[in-house]
Amino acid sequence: MSLVIRNLQRVIPIRRAPLRSKIEIVRRILGVQKFDLGIICVDNKNIQHINRIYRDRNVPTDVLSFPFHEVTATHGLCHLLGFTHGSEAEWQQMFQKEKAVLDELGRRTGTRLQPLTRGLFGGS
Repeated sequence: MSLVIRNLQRVIPIRRAPLRSKIEIVRRILGVQKFDLGIICVDNKNIQHINRIYRDRNVPTDVLSFPFHEVTATHGLCHLLGFTHGSEAEWQQMFQKEKAVLDELGRRTGTRLQPLTRGLFGGS
């Protein structure tokens, strides 16, 4: 099991070790043998932004879940192929490539995925 916990907000203190232990208990209760999980804690403004991008709902929510490995793998592969997002022009090229790949993946699997950098420079 791989578990990544990131706290990107300052409102609620997050203690990673106890959270990790509780997630392990939940995993055992559910009978899940192997899984990878990333937990990213954000403030209301950021979760509202993410909710608007991925679910077309412009409101904060308590939890969003994604098949994130497909998105991060696509993003990483684009970088390995030489795409970057350091400038708006570079981002535009990388965004279009990621979007095309994720759209095709979605067409084949029935998922709706968006590139990680959507909205990085205010566009798309």
